[in-house]
Amino acid sequence: MATTPGQGPLTGVRVVELAGIGPGPFAAMLLADLGADVVRVDRPGGTGLAIDTEYDITNRNKRSVIVDLKSPDGPARVLDLAARADILIEGYRPGVAERLGVGPEACHARNPALVYGRMTGWGQDGPLAERAGHDIAYIAVTGTLGMIGDPDEPPAVPANLVGDYAGGALYLVVGVLAALHHARATGAGQVVDAAIVDGTSHLSAMIHGMLAAGGWQDRRGANLLDGGCPYYGTYETADGRYMAVGALEPQFYDEFLRLLGVEDFASARKDFSRWGELRDAVAARFKSRTRDEWTAVFEDSDACVAPVLSLREAPRHPHLAARGTFTDHGGIIQPAPAPRFSATPTAVRTGPAQPGADTADVARDWYVPDLAKHQQPTKGPE
Repeated sequence: MATTPGQGPLTGVRVVELAGIGPGPFAAMLLADLGADVVRVDRPGGTGLAIDTEYDITNRNKRSVIVDLKSPDGPARVLDLAARADILIEGYRPGVAERLGVGPEACHARNPALVYGRMTGWGQDGPLAERAGHDIAYIAVTGTLGMIGDPDEPPAVPANLVGDYAGGALYLVVGVLAALHHARATGAGQVVDAAIVDGTSHLSAMIHGMLAAGGWQDRRGANLLDGGCPYYGTYETADGRYMAVGALEPQFYDEFLRLLGVEDFASARKDFSRWGELRDAVAARFKSRTRDEWTAVFEDSDACVAPVLSLREAPRHPHLAARGTFTDHGGIIQPAPAPRFSATPTAVRTGPAQPGADTADVARDWYVPDLAKHQQPTKGPE
């Protein structure tokens, strides 16, 4: 199998990913999408909670080796890789990597310039640092989950996008790239403590400013951006589908009212006493036609109205199709790498790495011959 580097601004950067689930693999995928040579160190038997490896898109553009860290020579093989890497990512609970012999101190003894990225929910310290958890618990304690949903219903769960990926993986990527910049300038590596509770809290910075200024109420469905505003939200259509409205500015609001056919509410934009009446009128109008009919009405306007599409519908949206926002690789429709670069374009170069399939190639390309000597048998999809 050919090596995966060669496309993207991170070409030449070497990353070791100690296999896990959730935000760590997604962060490593993003680095791989940007051109880094990411070697995923899989464990014998897999990680649990995993889908069929053939469909695990978060392992695209990577290569995989299998190392049993609990075997006598397992830690040495990972340290061999760390000695040749620029970045290492792990997502264990605090102290686990150290007990396995691959913690920051052991890695930095072999490679002082290594950026050691640690991905956790609670962080490396604090009263809950040793506790188990998942995305929903992390975003719950930050106040973020409590912001989302109808005021008369339980908070709405935003899949694992806000915590695992936005507050976790993306902050880890920002952190390790910033630390890599520092390491290349000074020769000194460091540890990056990326906690989902920290990143998710950071995402709400603007809201906290609005809260302090009295411009945000600390409850769901009562604010400009959380569904409390009748011209910033979603409405059901005649066919049981939905339209999304974001007509915040005056000129967009006016165009929205005109195309919807409720011009009589022009003065209700800032009149909170009329918001209930406005919401009812907007809801009634949207219920009078199908989603596709309303999409056609607003298609060429600046009313900031869009259809709410399903995951399978999204790739066929004309704008996303024209931009190539989604791509078909190996028969799997998936999001294309993002963002885009004018001089160093990215691409989906390879499909999901299969556990252990690249051991010989990595041993050769990274100059770690002992890795191939202790090669684990490849385990195919179950």
